[in-house]
Amino acid sequence: MTETTHTQTTPADGRHDGYKPRSPEVRAAMDALRGLRHDLLDDAFAYRPLARMSVDGPLTRRLSGRMREYVSWTPHAVVVAVGGLATLMSFGYCGPGIPGLLCSLFTLGPFLLTLVRPVGAFWLSFPASLAVAFLSPNWGDWPWLPGSFLAHLTVLTVVAIRTRPRTAAWMWLTTVVYGFVTGTVLSGGYSPNVGPMLVLSALLLLAVTVWHIRRDAKQEVTAQQTVTAQERSRRTLLEERTTIARELHDVVAHHMSVVAIQAEAAPYRVENPPPELEKAFATIRENAVAALTELRRVLGVVRAENYEAPETPQPTLADLDALLANVREAGLDVGKAVTGAVRELPQGVELSAYRIVQEALSNTLRHAPGASARVEIGYVLGGLGLRIVNGPPPATALVKPSPGAGHGITGMRERVSMLDGEMTAGPVDGGYEVTVFLPAAVVSEGEA
Repeated sequence: MTETTHTQTTPADGRHDGYKPRSPEVRAAMDALRGLRHDLLDDAFAYRPLARMSVDGPLTRRLSGRMREYVSWTPHAVVVAVGGLATLMSFGYCGPGIPGLLCSLFTLGPFLLTLVRPVGAFWLSFPASLAVAFLSPNWGDWPWLPGSFLAHLTVLTVVAIRTRPRTAAWMWLTTVVYGFVTGTVLSGGYSPNVGPMLVLSALLLLAVTVWHIRRDAKQEVTAQQTVTAQERSRRTLLEERTTIARELHDVVAHHMSVVAIQAEAAPYRVENPPPELEKAFATIRENAVAALTELRRVLGVVRAENYEAPETPQPTLADLDALLANVREAGLDVGKAVTGAVRELPQGVELSAYRIVQEALSNTLRHAPGASARVEIGYVLGGLGLRIVNGPPPATALVKPSPGAGHGITGMRERVSMLDGEMTAGPVDGGYEVTVFLPAAVVSEGEA
């Protein structure tokens, strides 16, 4: 006899073969019940005080300070006033004495509760209207007496204003169920007034829903207009900066080219020029050409969308000796000291450190001509330290200091801030000192 083995396969999601997925109708009903629970059941009696009215309108802005304070309580005053009217109506139907007092309290309770616990006020309105109906000797209006009728409409409106349109729909459907049950099961043969309640409440809730939709649309349009205005301002600013950068490139590049040409041609206009003069003009030409190259690399990208920057290497700390030699030829007595184990740093740190030293020495040439300067570089754990300090200019200096706009220090701070570093700059002992720390990780061989 052959033995047969049956293997039962279980789906990957753990469901058995007999499982039937829920139909779209069932899923829609479950989602609806979850929405009902979220809007009307979860935290139904949570404390949500009614906010005061804004007094920034065209009319309220003209009021005095105390009047504006009073006007801000208008929503609360309206709710209390309508509640007082409904209370008087209930008291008149229930008659004087204890029944009238109880009817008044049951009618006024949901009104006052809308000011602090709106959803709870909606649920309280149903038993309160039933209590008023049972206490009243006149059962001609069922299940809402005139006072309770006005109270429930007001509660629906206030709660719909304070919540969202979906909540208004759930409240109306709940009112339909309540009216159907009380109008058929508990009517006792009396003519119900469920129809007028459902029609009036539907109109009021529809009006509130339209108000919500218009308000949300207005807020969305206002927010979109604000974003558009900001983008327009930002685009205008970028266009202005681009125009300025193009003009700067054109003007400075032209004059630097003229300087380079004149410096190259100047020695030929002097008969038997001394070697010092030829060397000075050669240095001027080299600096002009180098500045022109840097200018084209930095600002030339704004001249056209398809501009391709030249693939020249960016300067690093290894090029610092050439920079120091250049400023020495310009008349600045500068020294350099390096401490710590020299190592390769990330390209951004190397370039920023070079530019900071370059700008600091340029400031010394402009603001303290004839002074001596010192550049200290410290390779420390976790980063790079820089200190550029110069002494006071000598009293017998032939060149006068040239004023500056202070953009050099600002540019150095921006570079340091970009790398999350620290920088201090200020006068010291008649001179000026710039101290910088740039955090940097060690560059591995794979990253180098």
